[in-house]
Amino acid sequence: MTGTAQLSEIRTDGGAAATRRRRRGGRTALLVAGALAAGGAATAAAIGFGGGGGGTPTASNLPPATAPVTRQTLHDTQTLDGELGFGPTYSAVNRLNGTVTWLPEAGAVVKRGRALYKIDNSPVVLMYGTVPAYRELKVGDEGADVKQLEQNLKALGYTGFTVDKEFTASTASAVKQWQEDLGLKETGRVEFGRVVFAAGEVRVDSVDATAAAPAQPGGAVLKYTGTVRVVVVQLDVADQRLAKEGATVQVALPGAGDVTGKITQAYTVIEAGEGQGEAETKIEAIVSLADQKAAGAFDQAAVDVTLTAAERPDVLTVPVAALVALREGGYGVEVVENGASRYVAVETGLFSGGRVEVSGGGLSEGMTVGIPR
Repeated sequence: MTGTAQLSEIRTDGGAAATRRRRRGGRTALLVAGALAAGGAATAAAIGFGGGGGGTPTASNLPPATAPVTRQTLHDTQTLDGELGFGPTYSAVNRLNGTVTWLPEAGAVVKRGRALYKIDNSPVVLMYGTVPAYRELKVGDEGADVKQLEQNLKALGYTGFTVDKEFTASTASAVKQWQEDLGLKETGRVEFGRVVFAAGEVRVDSVDATAAAPAQPGGAVLKYTGTVRVVVVQLDVADQRLAKEGATVQVALPGAGDVTGKITQAYTVIEAGEGQGEAETKIEAIVSLADQKAAGAFDQAAVDVTLTAAERPDVLTVPVAALVALREGGYGVEVVENGASRYVAVETGLFSGGRVEVSGGGLSEGMTVGIPR
């Protein structure tokens, strides 16, 4: 409900509201109708500095409750459920015809240049990169996938070519050497499906195919993850401000206390609705842990993740409920001093934990402000 709507409700409250105003000696203000909790904006009835008798309330007309103005650090934080594991799961999709002759076990770690699985006893090789394999690579081809292949060949010890975006005769010579070492036919061309590109070494999460079964082009052979334990946390789109890449978070691990983490990725996911429910958009964040040993022997665990979007150090704060909306615009607080009170206009900042950052002339730490009805 907006402040205007609440003011309308107070003004239609029979004669009681008018009686209260008369009893306050011509005071040209209405009490706060309500305020939202941390992170929201206060909503209040309008209060004016001028008009009416303009008198200062007497002691009998002071607000029913008060609170001190404090100086402190406010944080825009939220604690959410997270899941400790090895991060998102990806599928290795087969592109070759033949028979599945070898598969790794779940939990196995595969590094660059090693077989991820085998078709007709020939390896499908893991290489590192962010561009998925999508074509055969041969002399004359250009692109980021060519450079990615050449970077891997160089890392595996092959030489005689320039790492760039062009697949040259020199690149083909290096590919032939690589193929010879793997026991493959030395064509100098990298057939589509011979290489699987992943961001780094992978951990086999589960195996979908069966050894000795026909390989199904387009079918998932296995699922894999990264090899480093991370925390995955989902947020509502409205809380996207909390999921900034590079932001520091705190992760509460079961039985191990808190460990510092950092958001390394944040992206949008679509969650299917239950039953006939509509799909829902979420923000998913990946948190790396500063200390892997802190996770102990856990491969998976439920954790609490505290994310901080903003910090306001050493600021003046008052309870959110102390804010009143001014007829002149903006907000104010009722300062109580020496048995009387006066209104002071304030600028609001961060809302957190039921308090709000305020600034304004004549406001200082230790003052007392009223909490309206």
